[in-house]
Amino acid sequence: MNLVAELRWRGMIADIMPGTEEQLQKEMTTGYVGFDPTADSLHIGSLVPILLMVHLQRAGHQPIALVGGATGMVGDPSGKSAERNLLDEATLAKNVAGIQAQLEKFLDFDANKANKALMTNNYDWFKAISFIDFLRDTGKHITVNYMMAKESVKKRIEGDAGISYTEFAYQLMQGYDFYWLYNKLNCKLQFGGSDQWGNMTTGTELIRRKSGGEAFVFTCPLITKADGGKFGKTESGNVWLDANRTTPYQFYQFWLNASDADAVKWIKIFTFLDQAAIEEITAAHNQNPAARFLQKTLAKEVTVFVHGEDEYQMAIETTEKLFANANAPAESLSADDLENMEGVQKIKFEKSKIEVGVDIVSFLADTAIFPSKGEAKKMIQGGGLSINRNKVDGLQLSIDNGLLLHDKYILVQKGKKNYYLVICN
Repeated sequence: MNLVAELRWRGMIADIMPGTEEQLQKEMTTGYVGFDPTADSLHIGSLVPILLMVHLQRAGHQPIALVGGATGMVGDPSGKSAERNLLDEATLAKNVAGIQAQLEKFLDFDANKANKALMTNNYDWFKAISFIDFLRDTGKHITVNYMMAKESVKKRIEGDAGISYTEFAYQLMQGYDFYWLYNKLNCKLQFGGSDQWGNMTTGTELIRRKSGGEAFVFTCPLITKADGGKFGKTESGNVWLDANRTTPYQFYQFWLNASDADAVKWIKIFTFLDQAAIEEITAAHNQNPAARFLQKTLAKEVTVFVHGEDEYQMAIETTEKLFANANAPAESLSADDLENMEGVQKIKFEKSKIEVGVDIVSFLADTAIFPSKGEAKKMIQGGGLSINRNKVDGLQLSIDNGLLLHDKYILVQKGKKNYYLVICN
C-alpha cells in the first residue's frame, strides 16, 4: 500500500517534504503527531491527525501520539493573532490524562506488535533540562534569522499584538521534541495541520544540524466549511469527542447536517471507506439528494468510529423519536418522556423567577440557551424558536407558571436541531 497516494486522493495532504514518500515505502517508519492539551478532551478538529495516525498504523508504520505537557505551558503562535492564557501544572496534568484516554480508543497499543502505537508527553524530557542547558545544547543550532522567517512568527511580529519570547521559543521546543524522538525512538516523520509546517521543519533542521540525520514531514489541510463557517463549531460551541461534552446524538447530528459540498469532501477524509465505495455512495446521493444518503453514511461512519455501534444506534433512535413526533403537542408528553429524552440538554432554573412572569428574551439569556439577549432576539425575529413545540412569533411572550408542563418543565427548541429541557424547581 502506498500511504501517500492513499492520503492524496482523500485530500489529506497539503505539503510534503521531498523524500517522505520514498521513506515510507522503504521501511517501517515511526511518525508522530502532537496534541495541544488545552482541554481534557479533543474535539473534531483533532480527528484528522487521529485518522492520519490510524492510516499510518494500518499501512504497517508506527504512530506516536505526543501530548504537549511542556509546550502547553508556553503556547504556540501558529494561526493565532494574540497570546493565549497559560495553564498551570495541575490543569495540564488533568488535560493530558483525558487526551491519552481518548487516543487509546483509536490506536493499537498491543506491546507484541512491531508497529505498536506509543504515547509520549514532552514534559517527561523537558522537566529535566535547565534553561542554560537548552540554550547551550539546542539554541545555538538554530539562528534567530531562521526562526523569524517562519510565516507564523512573521505574522505575529507584524501584527498589533506582537509576540513574546515565550511563544517565539515554541518552535524551538517543538523542534527539540522531534530531535528527542528521533534519537530515542528512531522517529523519522512528523505530521499535522498545515499551520504547523514552520514548527515541523525546524525539527528536521535541528536533527540535521545536531545529529547529522535526515527526517521528514507532511501536513494535512485545515478543514473548512463550504459556507465559510468554522469547522467543528455549532451554536452550542465545539463538537467534542467526549460524550459528556457532546452527546453521541449531537455528534451524529453535526455530520448529518453537513451540506452536500462539505459531505462530498468530508466522507473521504473522515471515513475509511475505499474510493470505489465512496464513488458509489456519491452517485446514489446525486440521483436523490433529498434522501441525504451521503450525509447519513458520513454520520454513521464517524459516529461509530468515535462512539461505537451502540451509541450510533441510540443516536438514530433519538433522532426518530425527536422528529417523528415533532408535531405532537408537548402537553401529550409524560414527565418520564420529557426526563428521558436523549439529545436534549437539561437546564435547571429557579421556579420563583417565573412566578410573576419574565419576558422571553430575558428567560433565554438567564438560562444560557443563548449567550446574549441580542442573539435571542435575532433567533425569535427569524422565526427559529419554539416553546413547548409552539413557534414563538414575537418578543412580547411572557414565560410564567402557565407554560409549565407537569408544573415543572419547559421544552425549548432553538433552530432545527437544538433542544433544551428547562427544569423549574
